[in-house]
Amino acid sequence: MNAEFTVEEQAFQAEVRVFFENEFPAEYRAKVDGNIRLSKEEIVNWQKILFKKGWAAPSWPVEHGGTGWTQTQRHIFSTEMGLVGAPEPVPFGMKMVAPVIMAYGSEEQKQRFLPDILASNVWWCQGYSEPNSGSDLASLKTSAVRDGDEYVINGSKTWNTYGQYADWIFCLVRTDTTVKKQEGISFLLIDMHSPGITVKPIVLLDGHAEVNEVFFDDVRVPANNLIGEENKGWTYAKVLLTHERTNIAGVPRGKRRIKALKRIAAETSDGFGDSMMEDSAFSKKLAEIEIELKALEYSELRTLAALSVGKAPGPESSILKIVGTELAQRIDEIFVELSAYNSLPFVPEQFEDGFEGEALGPGSSAASALTYFNNRKASIYGGSNEVQRNIICKAVLGL
Repeated sequence: MNAEFTVEEQAFQAEVRVFFENEFPAEYRAKVDGNIRLSKEEIVNWQKILFKKGWAAPSWPVEHGGTGWTQTQRHIFSTEMGLVGAPEPVPFGMKMVAPVIMAYGSEEQKQRFLPDILASNVWWCQGYSEPNSGSDLASLKTSAVRDGDEYVINGSKTWNTYGQYADWIFCLVRTDTTVKKQEGISFLLIDMHSPGITVKPIVLLDGHAEVNEVFFDDVRVPANNLIGEENKGWTYAKVLLTHERTNIAGVPRGKRRIKALKRIAAETSDGFGDSMMEDSAFSKKLAEIEIELKALEYSELRTLAALSVGKAPGPESSILKIVGTELAQRIDEIFVELSAYNSLPFVPEQFEDGFEGEALGPGSSAASALTYFNNRKASIYGGSNEVQRNIICKAVLGL
């Protein structure tokens, strides 16, 4: 693999940098730098800025509004976005359900759903996990019973990220209980404003209700919201999950966090008159993580190269998911190490807009601990890392 950018790619990189410098709102940048959460309205507004530029969905085919960029250009764009701290588009619509609709949906479904996803006119969420069906997702029990031109949905989903904001949810539902569990699952698109849907927030360790339980009580869904064939949803779900796991790698964000670590370490005393960056044990630990992040980046590039020739991400997406999430958690641990006893206060309000206490950027005070708490789930969502290792053993090693 040639790691050097061509003259044309360097020009593209410069164009992207100028765009982010001029178009990513300064007030959003200040919030990101101060560890303040962006609101739904701010996230959507940023996505619409990308849409106006024509850069909202770099991975989409051109015929559906994609950019037509090469894999290298996509890599450059994603990296520059991560380095500046600009949030990537909410993945549930752009990167998860949209590829499934493109691959398996009808022409009518493509025309109905894809334009609004591209323009960020709707907010999507995911309905996969259930209270007793997490890693063993195929054991899900939320039922969809056909009644004329509708399905009647009963059951619940859990760990639903930002479902309180969502207009639509893509769901795996049980449509046949008489066959092997993987063969009785269908893929449905459900309007979150339908009668019978209840959203209950789940407050996480960092004090933020980022995820929810979603309950379905005799919810009626038009049968034409079924993606593909009935009872073939497990096939479609696996395609979506490989895209999700690839997206979880988080290389650009990791680069930005390492940069913050170096800055904070240079300003933090080791207790003996030197900075933590001058501490050989600490600098060795940081160097090891930086090397692993670079290796992860090259692995991600190989996966993206396969996508560029029409291949779906395979078991290598499990590798990216494992390494990416565990590397992010190790970075969290170093932030806590640098903060030392200053990470003890529990101040969840500091992440909210309007917080009037001390401005706490990444790695300082309670920001370290709360980010550490929040990211413990990273090795579980998208399929737990233990399950990903089983996938690798079976698909790669043949065990």
